[in-house]
Amino acid sequence: MLDLVGYLDRFSARPGEALAVKVSAATPYRADLVRIRHADPNPAGPGMKLIPVQADWAGAYPARVQAVTLGSHGAAEGVLEFGTGFTLLLRMQPWLPGGEVLGLEIGGHRLRLSLEAEGLRAEADGASCRGPAPLPRRWYEVAVTLGDGALRLSQRALAPVAGRADEGEAEAALDTGAGWSGPARLRFGRGFNGRLEDPVLLAGTAPAGLDAPEALLAGGRVRAWWDFSLGIGSEAITDRGPGRLHGWLVNQPARAMRGSRWTGAEHAWRHAPRHYAAIHFHSDDLADCGWDTAFEISIPPDLPSGVYGVRLRAEGAEDVIPFYVLPPKGAARAPIAFLASTFTYQAYANHARGNLDDAFRARIAGWGAYPHNPDEHHDFAHSTYNRHPDGSGIGFSTRLRPILTMRPGFLTFDDPRGSGLRHFPADSHITDWLEELGFGFDVITDEDLDNEGLGLLAPYKAVVTGSHPEYHTQGTLDALQAYVDGGGRLAYLGGNGFYWKVARRGPVIELRRAEGGIRAWAAEPGEYWHQFDGTLGGLWRRNGRPPQLLCGVGFSGQGAFEGSHYRRLPVPPHLAWIMAGIEEEVMGDFGLSGGGAAGFELDRADAQLGTPPGAVVLARSEAHQPHFVTVPEELLGRLTTVTGEPAPALVRAEIVYGETAGGGAFFSTGSITFGGSLSHNGYANPISRLLANVLRRFTA
Repeated sequence: MLDLVGYLDRFSARPGEALAVKVSAATPYRADLVRIRHADPNPAGPGMKLIPVQADWAGAYPARVQAVTLGSHGAAEGVLEFGTGFTLLLRMQPWLPGGEVLGLEIGGHRLRLSLEAEGLRAEADGASCRGPAPLPRRWYEVAVTLGDGALRLSQRALAPVAGRADEGEAEAALDTGAGWSGPARLRFGRGFNGRLEDPVLLAGTAPAGLDAPEALLAGGRVRAWWDFSLGIGSEAITDRGPGRLHGWLVNQPARAMRGSRWTGAEHAWRHAPRHYAAIHFHSDDLADCGWDTAFEISIPPDLPSGVYGVRLRAEGAEDVIPFYVLPPKGAARAPIAFLASTFTYQAYANHARGNLDDAFRARIAGWGAYPHNPDEHHDFAHSTYNRHPDGSGIGFSTRLRPILTMRPGFLTFDDPRGSGLRHFPADSHITDWLEELGFGFDVITDEDLDNEGLGLLAPYKAVVTGSHPEYHTQGTLDALQAYVDGGGRLAYLGGNGFYWKVARRGPVIELRRAEGGIRAWAAEPGEYWHQFDGTLGGLWRRNGRPPQLLCGVGFSGQGAFEGSHYRRLPVPPHLAWIMAGIEEEVMGDFGLSGGGAAGFELDRADAQLGTPPGAVVLARSEAHQPHFVTVPEELLGRLTTVTGEPAPALVRAEIVYGETAGGGAFFSTGSITFGGSLSHNGYANPISRLLANVLRRFTA
């Protein structure tokens, strides 16, 4: 646990609103407010620009260490009446040994079913017995009976494997006595890595099975049946038994997961919910750190819209927690809105990349960069680019936790040609440039746009994105498309944007890495539909909305974090204003991101995918290294591509300008590393001049 770290209850606020600051501090600390103008510590660039701002809440605060409890589970409470004996049935698919499958406390007695390396273990009132070790990722039906002077455990494989002793029964003597009745507390899946389905409690000890739970219910023995196929889109678990011991989920385990009854006949859980009656619990799930508020900050009415940070400082420790101040609702204060890619920051939150070696540590220390890295700190869970301990992909990310990767000065790569920034700190290359060149702008966030829709964009002459607006909901994409179609101007200053579809519930986003795309992990077949809203996840392109429809370009090539340059193409006379004052044929062979303006992840125009017929390619990248490859969704086979072009030809970034029938326009740079070139030579360079020409026209 870090000695000093915090988070806020929201990413953004308007004047007159307040934000709650959550802090864990081993020693007393001081807090103040800074404006985050430039978050790149590279001494070869403009350097860190954290500007102190007067705040009435600034001052000293006491130490208080707050813990983080990782791991999801389910819980239920109520009254159960069993008398001297009962039966527990459930289906289980273990992915990793360890943890509690189910715990029950009732009438002063306790039953615990846990998964150990040696096998499934049942314990009750001092008695215990163990079954054989189950195979990972296979379904078992488990029965535990208490009564008739014995504790019995049965484990049956639903798809037996020849030559494998993973089934069996065990028994231990038990003084059952009386009292298995009264107030009851249950926990499902605490510390467990795997899937559970249909926990059922039956009166009596007569043999029973879960092949037909509805028949058991009709037979009158059922005292509780938690049917996880109900309420899949929620955090509630429903008891279909007579006692209605409805429960709840903690720390966002995964629902809409294939259960033991899945046949492949349906792939959308809404069509066959009983096929998806499983919940996948993980020992490192996290939905909310749940820390108490250390203090609140109120946003003054006259505080300009911008990027700010709550700075916490103690002896030998510092943390700057970023947030955004929007203008008053319905009252834009500038012609440009900078759209902060907070859904993308959240998807990458605490991404452990495994690249923190001694040389990288030396650069971080030498530059005075942010010192903490998710490779070394696992307290706050990881990103949707990581995996759970059981190997399943992380599909949820919450903002209610410290996000180490969303800090001024955080270095993602030990970039030999630049700074190695991505996401939040990299986007400060753009906001710093806007301020340096005198472009007035407000800031808004993805979450604000998802909440408010087109109305949030409507007052602005232009909307400017960051370097990597990769993750979008239906709401944010709809609003941006309506804005451009209706006459707005969009400057897309990144690469691999508008790529993955996410669903959202409050502070948590959900991702299903379905077929296609550059993927850190692959969703299981049949698990491509979001649990939050029941819609198909995966690439927006696979959902019929390629990025080219919005901004003229879409992802087609990726390599290491390295930048090349663009070469100008002939520009039609009516667009000569875009290149006014630019004499260079080669543009952007410099920069703080990989050493060049065209690099890492590259987007190109494609008429088949929606680039408008009148759009113009102004410049095209070249001279990419051999490690750059064509992305999977462009490939049909080993040699063939969707467009028919040779695969290497699709590795290119294109700067594209286009207009819409409704009077709108878009300008897209097709590269993640574009923004890192803006400050070169004191902000006087062809990349800077190009963007300035466009934004002056967009805001005229």
